[in-house]
Amino acid sequence: MQINCISIDDDPVALMNIEQFITVTPFLNLIATCESAFAAMEVLDRDKVDLIFTDIDMPELNGMEFVKSLLNMPKVVFTTSHKEFAVEGFRVDAIDYLVKPFDYSRFLNAANKAKKIIGSIGLENKVQSENNDHIFVKSDYMILKAKFDDIKYIQGMHEYVQIHFLTQKPIMTLISLKKLGEQLPGNKFMRVHKSYIVNLNHITTIERNKIVYQDNVRIPVGESFKKKFQEFIDKKLLG
Repeated sequence: MQINCISIDDDPVALMNIEQFITVTPFLNLIATCESAFAAMEVLDRDKVDLIFTDIDMPELNGMEFVKSLLNMPKVVFTTSHKEFAVEGFRVDAIDYLVKPFDYSRFLNAANKAKKIIGSIGLENKVQSENNDHIFVKSDYMILKAKFDDIKYIQGMHEYVQIHFLTQKPIMTLISLKKLGEQLPGNKFMRVHKSYIVNLNHITTIERNKIVYQDNVRIPVGESFKKKFQEFIDKKLLG
């Protein structure tokens, strides 16, 4: 299991230390390092993040305020020099509270806690999504059933998404691409661009980092999504 994580700290040295710890931990996948909570917000809006390592004492928006502001909060490990925030940290359901300076063994202990908790959540979600074959979406004052196997790709359009099907007209619904993506089974769908999620089962042609459909629609694979998409292709590639 790979846990996608980000690290937030306004101290470059502390940020580098966390980055090194994450890099040598096999089950952690570092998505981004951020020097402010505002930079982290941009990453969370773009990528699926399972775990946040964040300092608390930061200018403009501190780590505790940042975590409390999140609607769909990933799991959190606080990293800070201030012991007095510990109680408040656990009130927001933090997995652990690392007081600086801490060594790798202490970091690994927190990471293993996160792995156990996130793994159990992921197993529960997998069972739920495997037992479902559709979602319901609101569109034009109606609630429509969208079967996963009928969806070709999904395009994000600011606060809306447009769902494209194999044999019927597209529909629009008011939801973010990130939030919709969290409702889709990961074994069938993948986000390949900041504006696109594709059904992996309906990909037939890939040309110059673009997914090409028979109706001449070309969906680009974004830089931050190339690695994961290439890993999927490599598993299926012959020769």
